[in-house]
Amino acid sequence: MCLAALVRIAPGLAGDGADAGDPWTKGERAVLSTMHLRQLPSPSPDPSNAVADVPAAAALGKRLFSDARLSRNGAVSCATCHVPERQFQDGLAVGRGIGDGRRRTMPVAATAHSPFLFWDGRKDSQWSQALGPLEDGVEHGGNRLQLARVALAHYRREYESLFGRPPELPSWPADASPLGSEREKQAWSSLAPAQRDAINRVFANLGKAIAAYERTVAYGESRFDRYVEAVLAGDREGRRMLSAQEIKGLRLFLGKAQCATCHNGPLLTDQAFHNTGVPPGARRLPDPGRAAATAGVLADEFNCLGRYSDAPPEHCRELRFMAAGGPDLAGAFKTSGLRNVALRAPYMHGGQLATLDAVMAHYMRSPAAAVGHSELSAEEGGHAGHLRIRLTETEAGDVVAFLGSLSGPIVERPVGARPAEPVR
Repeated sequence: MCLAALVRIAPGLAGDGADAGDPWTKGERAVLSTMHLRQLPSPSPDPSNAVADVPAAAALGKRLFSDARLSRNGAVSCATCHVPERQFQDGLAVGRGIGDGRRRTMPVAATAHSPFLFWDGRKDSQWSQALGPLEDGVEHGGNRLQLARVALAHYRREYESLFGRPPELPSWPADASPLGSEREKQAWSSLAPAQRDAINRVFANLGKAIAAYERTVAYGESRFDRYVEAVLAGDREGRRMLSAQEIKGLRLFLGKAQCATCHNGPLLTDQAFHNTGVPPGARRLPDPGRAAATAGVLADEFNCLGRYSDAPPEHCRELRFMAAGGPDLAGAFKTSGLRNVALRAPYMHGGQLATLDAVMAHYMRSPAAAVGHSELSAEEGGHAGHLRIRLTETEAGDVVAFLGSLSGPIVERPVGARPAEPVR
């Protein structure tokens, strides 16, 4: 049975095991157990990245992650927007590199569990995702040949130990890229196919090393996890880990507020894309979201099926069977995981909502979508899996209070470390 269905039936299971000292029925405890962080398995192997779980690659990737030399102005690194001390994000409405972006910076932790990356899912692996900002004109603003030169100038020994002998680049143009300025594009076109392929391979390998590091970045347990563990163990003292208001909010989260329809599992996300009628940011045009991204991920030379992937085609199931069209994709964005959400304001894909109270007000209002059709809007027919969300202000505040219990530490786990034993 899927979790969403289990959530819907759980409130009707009163009398199946609850007692005066335990506010949860047997069915509700079953739902809670699926949300505990220990139910999250180790990240699945990434067949497209042969060094995904190699400690030396993670060590190199960590250095690359913080290296501002991998940018046009020498001032922007991955850590500029994904600040380790700030939940691996930046606290801004939209990301800011050498210029201002148009979407919110997404957190890095636990992205190894996500089949598609970015708000619109335009990349299908961590390593491919890492490449995008390096060449993006408002993020790092680098060009492919320049990035390869910098990496080999400063990390040649580490690179060779992982990927073998790299190409020699001195006689090639100073800058060249298929995505850069007109001058850089012309320089790229002037290179022989074998030269372009050699540069692309170095570029891809940079992403693979960064991804190996990002696979180690994970969430630590929160008060909510300790509360669930106490509920399942029958530990009355441990159940004091959450306040009465937070427990009310959790019950609403699972039931009346319908949050768990999409925010479920140990990471509190279904990893899917939904249109919930979030308005465009100030002075911005409506964002097509997932609908505009599927063609790009299929055509991406750095996707799982591309020549720089280490995976045989049969191991690229997510990409091969990806939904690539349909009205549901218009204006749809990835469901954010809710771990540490109270520490990551502002919210939504463009930082449109400043607080969690504003987020709750948005869902209760359920406005029509600026593009596509909202799954929540009664005026647009809604979605088969949702009823209109009707909460009092007090109840909305209870849900916000519960969300605060999901905060825990960000940890860097050793490569290949196994998670703790699942709770029962």
